Amino acid sequence: MADLTTDFLGIKSPNPFWLASAPPTDKEYNVRRAFEAGWGGVVWKTLGMEGPPVVNVNGPRYGAIWGADRRLLGLNNIELITDRPLEVNLEEMTRVKKDYPDHALIASLMVPCEEQAWKAILPRVAETNCDGIELNFGCPHGMAERGMGSAVGQVPEYIQMVTEWCKQYYDKPVIVKLTPNITDIRYPARAANAGGADAVSLINTINSIVSVDLDAMAPQPTIAGKGTHGGYCGPAVKPIAMNMVAEIARDPQTAGLPISAIGGITTWRDAAEFMALGAGNVQVCTAAMTYGFKVVQEMISGLSQWMDEKGYTSTADFIGMAAPNVTDWQYLDLNYVTKAHINQDDCIKCGRCYAACEDTSHQAIAMSDDRTFTVKDDECVACNLCVNVCPVEDCITMVEMKPGEVDPRTGTTVTDDYGNWTTHPNNPAATAAE
Repeated sequence: MADLTTDFLGIKSPNPFWLASAPPTDKEYNVRRAFEAGWGGVVWKTLGMEGPPVVNVNGPRYGAIWGADRRLLGLNNIELITDRPLEVNLEEMTRVKKDYPDHALIASLMVPCEEQAWKAILPRVAETNCDGIELNFGCPHGMAERGMGSAVGQVPEYIQMVTEWCKQYYDKPVIVKLTPNITDIRYPARAANAGGADAVSLINTINSIVSVDLDAMAPQPTIAGKGTHGGYCGPAVKPIAMNMVAEIARDPQTAGLPISAIGGITTWRDAAEFMALGAGNVQVCTAAMTYGFKVVQEMISGLSQWMDEKGYTSTADFIGMAAPNVTDWQYLDLNYVTKAHINQDDCIKCGRCYAACEDTSHQAIAMSDDRTFTVKDDECVACNLCVNVCPVEDCITMVEMKPGEVDPRTGTTVTDDYGNWTTHPNNPAATAAE
């Protein structure tokens, strides 16, 4: 069996699946249930200092985007950091860490951008014996209006400054949580690195309005006739998060900086993809809020089985393996040629590929009178739109062709390095294939 034990910044956990700082990690009851369900670690919901109270709305806090089958694709929230007293959270964290010493417990923190505020809270957090801290520089709503969260995360100089304070007054790992609400994620990551951060975590939620109530004429969720922007998360943000993780992993100025990946992780495959791009572990929120804490058991078994099939004995064997293959467009091989092929045995004759290609692409699919769809190789530019709109998995595939190679199914040949084709109807290979 593959060993899923993870060592992230010297913090050991039974697997790489941590719960992100969010409503599921707001109290002792939840965290204990999470550890019993199988989660390897938890980032406690963001703590703040005593002072002006944190007061959440008493109306709806979430908005959503669904797929056609009402599967939750994206979740928007307007909830603030914990509204529970700091001392209560610290006491609960102390008890949990004592009872679960082999599980990772990280404290997420957000206080004003003042050295004294950080200097005051860090010793109190250290007394819990938690394994490290995560600086919440990402929350895009509510706290940002108070000069915290993404208001700090969007200014690299502030990121470096606060990170330096934390490294000065705290002797365990410091993780900097980055906001995606920025043009180039590399700059805040570089600032965190320059400030001495032990790792970065990303992404935090994306600034968003998910829907408008056309009767009330207000954004949803609606509070007494008004709405506001919130933080967007869930499966829909995964592509954005993966790109940002990859950008940091391949940036020479942050090379080697450990990454904890966050953003739409729902299955073991999602986790493996992030880790292949360079993440040392992953943090999950929306999947747990959608399916409950036991969803981690499917993640654990799936990742373990995949690693066994691949011959990986530990997660370290594949972390970062895909990162060197992320490149800029200018370095892509323009001599690489593929053509679409439709498996007639699997085709259900819906015509979706034909409509998409005929109307919006390159008119490279022909339709016969009996609704048989075939690819016109001389017109196909290998965009693979047909693959993506086909409702039958693997019915349409892209076949790699090399110069001089004959496709026995169609009797066509790649004649040069630029993908030009010549049809040979009397080609013996084509005749044999027929």
